[in-house]
Amino acid sequence: GVDLAQIHHLILTHAHSDHLLGAVWVVRMVAAAMNAGRYEGELTIWCDPAVREGLCQMARITLQKKMTDRLGDRILFHDISDGQTDTILGRKVTFFDIHSTKMKQMGFTMELAGGGKLCCLGDEPYNPACAAYVRGADWLLCEAFCLYEDRERFKPYEKHHSTVKDACELAQGLGIPHLVLWHTEDRRLAQRQTLYTQEGRAYYDGDLHVPNDLDTLTLAGENTLTTASHGVSAADAIRVPEGARLT
Repeated sequence: GVDLAQIHHLILTHAHSDHLLGAVWVVRMVAAAMNAGRYEGELTIWCDPAVREGLCQMARITLQKKMTDRLGDRILFHDISDGQTDTILGRKVTFFDIHSTKMKQMGFTMELAGGGKLCCLGDEPYNPACAAYVRGADWLLCEAFCLYEDRERFKPYEKHHSTVKDACELAQGLGIPHLVLWHTEDRRLAQRQTLYTQEGRAYYDGDLHVPNDLDTLTLAGENTLTTASHGVSAADAIRVPEGARLT
């Protein structure tokens, strides 16, 4: 897993409840650690201004004042916008609008050691308008809400989500060498990894990963990716050579 005391950057892609509720919990735990002297430095949350407003409102409703006092103090916000490029933990990160039809949502790309590139598409299907950001990615984080054979049961398209088949066909068509499927239904967690891998192999011949929560994947050099299948993807954490982590 990831020690919260080592997380100093959190990217929130959008303001859906599963992401905000996960972020509120992170804020609570980090603020408690700060107040107890067990957290060094600051936590920077990278998000759209509307996401910032929603998170702060939810935090002030649900958390004690001694926790929310850290907002703007040592828990800081950095607004992001379409096409914006910043440096996080020594890595070039570019944010982009995924063109969601439901709510504004941001994806991002990150440079990896050795010149590789990771791309997170958010938790909705790929939009061709984002091609310039996805093109040339070595690692693609792509939501896959359910198996294609279960589409009538889970109705992914009605929820603006993809199936395993869709995500794998996308990565195959774009020539992405490494694919991570996440943001899935959770009815069959014990069998998910096996079932999703089996379906995915029929449509994608690259390096396919269907991680369980907090599994760690080696990206390049000393970089690792710690995953969460849903929510704060959050809870994607990247360990860079210096030992810092990006979530």
